[in-house]
Amino acid sequence: MDLLHCSRLQNPITKLLQPHTRFTVHSTSSSLCLRRFSVRSSLPSPAQNAKYNRELSAAVDAVERACRLCVDVKRSLFTSDGRILEKNDQTPVTIADFGVQALISLELGKLFPSIPLVAEEDSAFLRSNNLVDSVVNVVIDKSSSKDKELTEADVLEAIDRKGTFGPNPATYWILDPIDGTRGFLKGNEALYVVGLALVVEGQIVLGVMGCPNWKDNKSDNDKYTLGSGMIMVAHIGCGTWSKKLSGVALNWYRCLVDGYNLVHKGRFCISESQTWDSLPLSSSFGSSINVDNVGDNEVLLLPTCCGSLCKYLMVASGRASVFIQRARAERVIKVWDHAVGVICVQEAGGKVTDWNGDELDLAGDEVERKALFPPGGILVSNSRLHEEILEIIASNSAIIS
Repeated sequence: MDLLHCSRLQNPITKLLQPHTRFTVHSTSSSLCLRRFSVRSSLPSPAQNAKYNRELSAAVDAVERACRLCVDVKRSLFTSDGRILEKNDQTPVTIADFGVQALISLELGKLFPSIPLVAEEDSAFLRSNNLVDSVVNVVIDKSSSKDKELTEADVLEAIDRKGTFGPNPATYWILDPIDGTRGFLKGNEALYVVGLALVVEGQIVLGVMGCPNWKDNKSDNDKYTLGSGMIMVAHIGCGTWSKKLSGVALNWYRCLVDGYNLVHKGRFCISESQTWDSLPLSSSFGSSINVDNVGDNEVLLLPTCCGSLCKYLMVASGRASVFIQRARAERVIKVWDHAVGVICVQEAGGKVTDWNGDELDLAGDEVERKALFPPGGILVSNSRLHEEILEIIASNSAIIS
């Protein structure tokens, strides 16, 4: 069974991960291609001697530690007081968000102290809610620094390890500690992602995504098990690869986008805060969420999963064809919701642009590098559908208010 493309899960939450036979791309080489590119190592073989292999290795280790932290906190989330909070913007946030940011910042800071971190959280909220001790405890448990006892000051400094930027290209890490926090809070089957990318002189050169609840079928040919989780990595010029998150198996599998080349046959993801009718494509195609009943002039709209990075992960792994998001004046698009997904999709053979067809401008926010300002919005695809969708957007954008 094709590891990345042929899941047969019956769980309603993860049913979105399995392609339906009506939409299967028939290829005699698809499964063989993935098998041929599986390797057993701490890093995929093409990345072992790559330019940023040291940074990638550190990023993989940090994200794996962070995912274990998430799983441990989640186990106690609904039985311990004070573990679910609300930030000022009403986004749910937990000990895990701050713990992951502190942990990854500490792990990367030991090896690359000069590279700053652009990330979602800051310690002010943590301090004001008297949760510093709780975060310190979960970070100590997963940190590799066993020879030095971490202090409260260490953890707070790690959370706030920012850089100073200007108009010139810069080098920095981009972290989303938990993309899809609402999914993290919903239950054991909801998907959420720890996402980390490295930008070098303005270019994304590597990315790592960890999804503790990603599910794949177990077969005789692979060691994936239900609920084992998945980690996906990409290095510029070396492709996108994934492996089981938990356990000791080190088999890496090559990730490839799907092969759909007709828009109405593709599988679409949209932001959970938007509707199909709000997008320019709705003037040309209707949508259906019923995989068994998609009309001739409709596209299959996959059930909403929390967070943008999960949608990137689905496109990069061939489970979805397109992720489209419209920019809105009242809501700033954050770089950590997209950066790691961009390189994972691109190295898997896909394409990511704004609605004008241009690459995302990571330096649009000159001061903090936190915001993106893509004209129209963001289009992520398997590349085969990209130009046609851009043409549809261009011709129909004026129709959608």
